Amino acid sequence: MKHSTLLPEIQSRLRSLASPETARVMQGIFKTGPGQYGEGDVFLGIKVPAVRAVAKDFPQVELQTAIDLLHSRFHEERLLALLFLMRYFAEGDIHERQRAYQAYLANTQWINNWDLVDISAPHVVGAYLAGQERAPLYQLARSPGLWERRIAMVATLHFIRNGDLDDTLRLAEHLLNDREDLMHKACGWMLREAGKRDQKRLEAFLDQHGRAMPRTMLRYAIERFPEILRQAYLRR
Repeated sequence: MKHSTLLPEIQSRLRSLASPETARVMQGIFKTGPGQYGEGDVFLGIKVPAVRAVAKDFPQVELQTAIDLLHSRFHEERLLALLFLMRYFAEGDIHERQRAYQAYLANTQWINNWDLVDISAPHVVGAYLAGQERAPLYQLARSPGLWERRIAMVATLHFIRNGDLDDTLRLAEHLLNDREDLMHKACGWMLREAGKRDQKRLEAFLDQHGRAMPRTMLRYAIERFPEILRQAYLRR
């Protein structure tokens, strides 16, 4: 099936699953009101398992089709686009993986809510940079855009899963003074995951930075600690 007919078919399939009632709930969960982090985001009202099922029904989607879909105003269409892009990356050769990574970074303005970042950043940005120079992460971490900073942090989950904690800890240190609570949560989450691999190294990081760390970041980081140790860090 050619690109020109595939995109409308994908969109038609998704919109057939739309639920206005579910959309209203999602717009509250993802903070789409004025001044909120997801301001203006529009939902069809489709839950993630259903979006994943649609992705499976279209196993041969080209990268350009995924990019076109990523430019949708509808959140679930952007989510589906990222699932397609992730699959293109995972199944591609070295050149296709590079194209997918470059397309991802060229379209971060459309990867604009926490679920979109969290589902995709480790599998595209993290997976690509695992064997590359990590400088792009630090460029993203300096971005004025919340979602690019979150991409930088959450991408390191791929490294953590392979026992590489260095960039997670460096980025968490860099982002200690971030103004956004969503970044405090992302950093704390990645620190917690790092601690699963090496708790002593996380404790050393917390001993150095815990007093300056936003409370939310600290709470997330120590969530799996034994209660006595967790309370000790909170009291500091």
